[in-house]
Amino acid sequence: MKRALIIVDVQNDFCEGGSLAVDGGAGVAARLTEHVARNGHEYGAIVTTQDWHIKPGSHFSETPDFVDSWPPHCVAGTPGASFHPDLDVSSVDAMFRKGQYAAAYSGFEGRLAQAGDAEGSSDDSPGLEEWLAGHEVTEVDVAGIATDYCVRATALDAARAGYRTRVLSHLCAGIAPDLSPTFRELEEAGVDVV
Repeated sequence: MKRALIIVDVQNDFCEGGSLAVDGGAGVAARLTEHVARNGHEYGAIVTTQDWHIKPGSHFSETPDFVDSWPPHCVAGTPGASFHPDLDVSSVDAMFRKGQYAAAYSGFEGRLAQAGDAEGSSDDSPGLEEWLAGHEVTEVDVAGIATDYCVRATALDAARAGYRTRVLSHLCAGIAPDLSPTFRELEEAGVDVV
């Protein structure tokens, strides 16, 4: 059995001072860096996901409803789309960018990208599920931002794909003041929330 750590969307726009900030986002970046420094040897792979919006259509709105539409955020190539400076990505094995031309919440919607690739990825780049399978991963830990959106969607897709899945809740930041409904949904889908 090989376990992977999936770090979800720890980007400047989702941290304090960003265009779609989540309280505690910067703290998550720092705690994830500490977690990897202490526990990175336990993972067969460490990957990140990254919102990377080019023209995401109705996902962006000047009058967002904060359900299906949002203020502009994580625009490809901008500082807001960059990883938070407190997140050390030096031991990351692969990065998956998502949402170039449509809304994308789950990391499993992302495609493999190179750090300097302004376009994000191409349609023929491997997706996260294909990449994990190719690296013989059978279990995943999911952490990052936001607990009740992209972390939730990524963990649910991981469980559906057959991975034994844990959400590391102390390494996440959420939007809702009460995350218990999200945790309940995850547990009902077979995801361990620790």
